[in-house]
Amino acid sequence: MASRSTLPEKLGEMLAALARMLETHMRALKPADADARKELDAYAALVTAHRDVADRLSGIADQMAGYRALPLAAHDEAAMSDAVTHKAFENFVRLEREVTSLLGQSLQEDQEMLQQMTAGG
Repeated sequence: MASRSTLPEKLGEMLAALARMLETHMRALKPADADARKELDAYAALVTAHRDVADRLSGIADQMAGYRALPLAAHDEAAMSDAVTHKAFENFVRLEREVTSLLGQSLQEDQEMLQQMTAGG
């Protein structure tokens, strides 16, 4: 458990950073515009939701890391390799692959946008 605590930790940090990014975008909206007010409300709700999830993920990461000193317990080897466990792990690996792909695509797009912002400013 403890060795996997970095995943919720980093996901939480990333969602907190996304909330901050949404918050900074809000500064560009002109509240006098009716459509901008709707977007401001939407972004404000998303900022709050992202921060809530980021806080919860941080707590989960802390909890998982706190189990580092937990003594190694005896495990049923048959249950560790049965079809139910195999299917659950297979699904997890599939989702890891999908998230990795999604992050890779987003990273490329965000790096390009960051380069444009850097070149423009």
